Amino acid sequence: MTSEPAGLARLSMSLPGELFRQLDMMVEERGLPSRSQLIAELIRHALAEHEAFTRPDEMLAGTLTLVYRGDRGRVRHQLAQTQADYLKEVISSQHVFLEDDQSLEVLLVQGPAVRLKELCDALRRVRGVHQLKLVTTTALLPPLYEQEGENSDLEGASA
Repeated sequence: MTSEPAGLARLSMSLPGELFRQLDMMVEERGLPSRSQLIAELIRHALAEHEAFTRPDEMLAGTLTLVYRGDRGRVRHQLAQTQADYLKEVISSQHVFLEDDQSLEVLLVQGPAVRLKELCDALRRVRGVHQLKLVTTTALLPPLYEQEGENSDLEGASA
């Protein structure tokens, strides 16, 4: 009997032949050392998505990727207004112009799963948004600053 490294558990599974072949092709195309690494990554993605649906108060971090048509700034303005409504959840954004008056925007987000879902729904309602995808993880960003400590320091400095 072989012993597993600490923290690892062995999983045995059966797959249809074609699915198994596609899995092996994916492992090879990504240059991964094993099927296990790919399957673990796929399971992590599925678990994070599951958390978002089943535990609305669970804190998640992730990225929200949007593709939209520019439409002379109206769409960008509506997207910016919507992001401002979710100021606590939208940590940062990156925007690039694409061909054919399209734009790609990536938002770094963090917050309760229910708020991230509401943000996605609000952004989807903006006319001109063609694609939207939220990818989350249960690992969180460290706190950016401690507001309570800063407030007391600022009050003392201004006195």
